[in-house]
Amino acid sequence: MAVGFSVDYFWYEVGSGEFLHAFFSTIAYHLENGKWGSRYPIIMRKLYQGEIESKDIKLAIKELKKIRSLLQRISPEKVVWDIEDLSKQPPWGDNISEEITDLSNYFVTSSGEDLIIMLQEALDQAKELKVSLTIDTL
Repeated sequence: MAVGFSVDYFWYEVGSGEFLHAFFSTIAYHLENGKWGSRYPIIMRKLYQGEIESKDIKLAIKELKKIRSLLQRISPEKVVWDIEDLSKQPPWGDNISEEITDLSNYFVTSSGEDLIIMLQEALDQAKELKVSLTIDTL
């Protein structure tokens, strides 16, 4: 079952729920010292729980820019697949594309798009339409 972001009638497909959880786990582990939502409450709490309300979209955009900037400093082998079980590894192991240079571009969606860039586009769309962004399943 695929998960993605919904903005009004727009759909941004991410991939599996496990993959999206890895994205959040990596942020919590490396950028929040394992304290989920302590530095990025909109992205890490509200989005992870399924929705960023329209009133919080601008703050989410700021948080995502900071997250991206900080993830650029961390090498791809430091990915955290599951913060609750640090022994878990991605299904592909360390067999990744040479184009992946750091954790900011590690997460590539099932359609081949950079997850952070896609989330940025979804947030921009939500801001423009003045609507919420939600996580949904297909």
